[in-house]
Amino acid sequence: MGLHGDGRVPARGRATQVGSWCSGGLCGSVAVFAAVAGVFTLTLPPSVPGGDSGELITAAHELGVAHPPGYPLFTLVAKLAIKLLPFGSVAYRVNLLCGLFGAGAASLLFFTVFRLSGSYAGGILAAGVFSFSRLTWKWSIAAEVFSLNNLFVGLLMALTVHFEEAATAKERSKIAKIGAFCCGLSLCNQHTIVLYVLCIIPWILYRLLKEKELSLGSLFKLSLYFSAGLLPYVYLPISSYVNQARWTWGDQTTLLGFLTHFLREEYGTFSLAKSEIGSSMSKILLSQVANMRTELSFNIQALAVWANICLARKDRQNPSLVWLFTGMFCIYSLFFAWRANLDISKPLFMGVVERFWMQSNAVVAVLAGLGLAALASASNRVLNTNGLQCLEWLSATLFVIYQISSNYSICDQRTNYVIDKFAKNLLASMPHDAIILLRGDLPGNSLRYMHYCEGLRPDISLVDQEMMTYEWYLPKMAKHLPGVSFPGNRWNPVEGILPSGMVTFNLYHFLEINKQKQIFVCIGIHEGDPTWKKNYSLWPWGSCDKLVPSEIVFNPEEWIKLTRNIYNWTEEYGWFEPTSWESVANEEMWQARMKTPFFIFNLAETVNVPSNMKVQLYTHAYDLYKELVSLRKEHPVNWHKNYAIACERVLRLRPKGADPEVLLSQTIRHFSLYTQKARNDPQLADISLALKHLRKELQSLRNRKNV
Repeated sequence: MGLHGDGRVPARGRATQVGSWCSGGLCGSVAVFAAVAGVFTLTLPPSVPGGDSGELITAAHELGVAHPPGYPLFTLVAKLAIKLLPFGSVAYRVNLLCGLFGAGAASLLFFTVFRLSGSYAGGILAAGVFSFSRLTWKWSIAAEVFSLNNLFVGLLMALTVHFEEAATAKERSKIAKIGAFCCGLSLCNQHTIVLYVLCIIPWILYRLLKEKELSLGSLFKLSLYFSAGLLPYVYLPISSYVNQARWTWGDQTTLLGFLTHFLREEYGTFSLAKSEIGSSMSKILLSQVANMRTELSFNIQALAVWANICLARKDRQNPSLVWLFTGMFCIYSLFFAWRANLDISKPLFMGVVERFWMQSNAVVAVLAGLGLAALASASNRVLNTNGLQCLEWLSATLFVIYQISSNYSICDQRTNYVIDKFAKNLLASMPHDAIILLRGDLPGNSLRYMHYCEGLRPDISLVDQEMMTYEWYLPKMAKHLPGVSFPGNRWNPVEGILPSGMVTFNLYHFLEINKQKQIFVCIGIHEGDPTWKKNYSLWPWGSCDKLVPSEIVFNPEEWIKLTRNIYNWTEEYGWFEPTSWESVANEEMWQARMKTPFFIFNLAETVNVPSNMKVQLYTHAYDLYKELVSLRKEHPVNWHKNYAIACERVLRLRPKGADPEVLLSQTIRHFSLYTQKARNDPQLADISLALKHLRKELQSLRNRKNV
């Protein structure tokens, strides 16, 4: 059976076919679910992934509210998984839940294609190619909202097909009500699905109107079912009012607070990030097409186009579900490219943006499955034979096997403890009863997970720098941070009393009131408040920095001893995909090794340092750089530049025992290595000029030695 006319089963014989298709489609869907779930479960990460995963798991564990728009459905279901699953870490249980969501999405894509075309092979192609693409696989086994969103995409398409097949008004009314509820429920997760909802709802209403089954009463009932789907959002004000979660986001106890969170105003409504300048719309669209070709292959794109060509040639009059799905894909792609305000030339931002292309890839996979069915059907008609069914099955099987073989090694996360080790290293390095001022998703989400969900380092207090600037944060969270004193209600560089009655405080006064504690910033400090510089300095502490009162004198030998082996990090440099959070964590830990010598070198560069101290500091920095560069074959490229500059400074000062020829040779060698690898450095021309001078100087030195 292939794709017919406008993508629907012909009226004659439809009633007899629907029954058999239902049972066949259901059995096939169950088989697809089991197969995909098996593969996903086999490749699950055992601990917390990067990105938002740590925060989403913590919000579920604590029954708090996740970042805007709150994801109440995911939070509640994840909490059930944490409570009911009796094995694995807290993170593993939520990862497993997301893997099952991904398997459910695959089964629904199969169901959609099978119900439209009657082709098992087409359904398997759609489910397998989508599920085992790198992007879908990667985000279906991590504790994220994307696999649940994929599940809703598949569910809405399957319900739309089921509605189109319905033979009676009663059946259409029932499916429409279920669909309205599911549309509302889908918006309790990722809001990007609203673009599909806004395409499907008018389609359903048009079909009901055409069948003369749409009235004000039925429209009112559908609205009620849609509203019932939104009920999980009631969880947000309840959680906020109870205020028992040690981690939560926002204050939803007021209508304004609820709408601020629901509409993502703190990020920018209909935007990915606040105050970011993104790539152009055309660049994002071209990148999406290129990404789709990489993820699904050109042949899949061609089959999706073929599904539309078949319909265009056969029936230009009647509306088609294939055209509906194609319209959904186009509208979503255009809108997302318009609103995705991130610079995709940066690998990490590209990693953020590409996750949202899964929603459109799911539709393309369905169209490709229909295209394969249509191609097989057309070939059978032309050749007047049914013998090509084996070829259809072979094509689908080869596509799926190719996807699995291409992506298995990349997506197999069974031994991925990178974010786990990153967070544990940071926590283990902290002294007893310390305060950590968190900044950024990587340290913030991973440390929160380890601290609240795994119970590590209960003596430590975690305070979020960015959140302290929001007026809801301290009124909500201060009671859960008994070891921290706050000199007001909100962090602001300009101290005073706001019209709302809130008392603001700056970082200097926060440090002063908590002077009895050791305070660290991870990673970096908020640029908007320089008041801490009045009486404090930042000293390197691995990936973090310690805020130290200015009256304490820096002892380089003591600090080197304290921070030399602060972390136990064994991951190879450059091992991870540049767009991954594992790559960011690995880069942070590698650069942490360089922070102490870099800090000591910068101290030596200051004008007011005595000459004898300057020599001592340069020598310490040189020795540390030399040790780091010589012991590791692969390392960050900036290490070459830093070491070369340190060699040049020691060469200029000529301390006792220094060999000028060795220093010059090392300077030239590492500057040369740097220029070969860092092609985008704006100082490249100056470094090349300096290299010419240094080579002449080395030759002159050797000539003098020979004489």
